[in-house]
Order: sequence, then C-alpha cells, then structure tokens
Amino acid sequence: MSSNSGGLMSSAGLVRYFDAEDTNTIRVDPRTIVAFGLLFGILMLVLNAMA
Repeated sequence: MSSNSGGLMSSAGLVRYFDAEDTNTIRVDPRTIVAFGLLFGILMLVLNAMA
C-alpha cells in the first residue's frame, strides 16, 4: 500500500475550477450579505417584540 493517496492530483481539478472566472455569475459584495443578515435579524427581533 503506497503512502501517496493522490490527494494533490485529485484536488488540482478543484483548484482549477475555483480559479476560473465566470463572467455569467452574479457578483455580490460580502459586506452586502452581512448587512442583509443583520437587517433581517433586527427585523425579526422587532416583529417578535411586537407580537
């Protein structure tokens, strides 16, 4: 049994996949996601307090 399981070779395709820039994707700033999550949480707290 060899100690090389082929991990480096099998991960090369994933690295190539994630490095590829796709021009058809929607770009969203990570700060927008965090802000939306915070606003949604605050909205839930307000609606819960009103109930």
